[in-house]
Amino acid sequence: MRRLPRLAAVATATAALTVLAAGPASAVDPTVSDPRIVAHFDFAAGQTPENIALEPDGSADITFAFAHQVARVAKDGTTTIVATLPEVANPQTPNIGAAVALGIARAHDGTLYVAYATGTAETGIWRVVPGGGAPEQIAQLPADAFPNGIALDEKCGTLYAADSARGEVWSIPLDGGDPAVWASGAALAPSPELPFGANGLKLHDGAVWVSNTAQGTLLRIPFRQDHTAGPIETRATGLDGIDDFAFTGHGDTALAALNSANLLELVRPDGTHKTVLTAADGLDNPTSVAVRAKTVYVNSSAFFDTTDPDPNLLLARISKNKL
Repeated sequence: MRRLPRLAAVATATAALTVLAAGPASAVDPTVSDPRIVAHFDFAAGQTPENIALEPDGSADITFAFAHQVARVAKDGTTTIVATLPEVANPQTPNIGAAVALGIARAHDGTLYVAYATGTAETGIWRVVPGGGAPEQIAQLPADAFPNGIALDEKCGTLYAADSARGEVWSIPLDGGDPAVWASGAALAPSPELPFGANGLKLHDGAVWVSNTAQGTLLRIPFRQDHTAGPIETRATGLDGIDDFAFTGHGDTALAALNSANLLELVRPDGTHKTVLTAADGLDNPTSVAVRAKTVYVNSSAFFDTTDPDPNLLLARISKNKL
């Protein structure tokens, strides 16, 4: 069975980070229930789900990291390959060594944007036009970058990308302008023990929110009036092994995927958090989360599962009246 290059070396350090900060129960906490796996994927073929964007009909566009593909999964589990990123002859991706498709964002017209980390000139952002077809690179990032979570600000024509290797957030103009480092600092950095820093990224309520896997934190970076980055705020700690996250509604309550711990964590606005899904519900190294109305989507990659890897897409119900 195919194993994932170099991830085993990181797994030991990541798996050790499982002490969770539990907070008091809240009467306004959303509830997550009825988890069910709607699609299983082929681990040996590199179909390791990494990130997710939602279609208007509720289908999920997901990236298969090591197959470097984009797949569309209907709510009944029917899976169609939408696009395949180009092969890279000699990938030198930081910490991984293999080319990986990572973050994905969807524009209103159906255009998809995908982060591709290769350690070569192909590292950057790739565009997939509506209907699929051959992806086109629209932005090149440094070869030592690891663009991970991405989010699109269509009004400003800018895409933001979390760089896990360099510990930065990039701003990338969609009109062909040069990418620039939008935010950096110790709060976004990886660590010697775990070389994945800034990871998930969302635009929410006047700010860029970023998770830091190495530090187990959820961060908020407000936009200044000129759209430059304000000071980085730490909004939650103790989220060891955090990968991607999603907000449950208009407030600051979020659901966070804790990859190594096989947990989905509800993170309250005050930074306290509690577990709402576990491996017993079907999680197998969860990587990303999306929320649409009363439905929660969770990707699992099975990156570190050495016994019976089950990469999958899980759907659950979230209480609407509590949001």
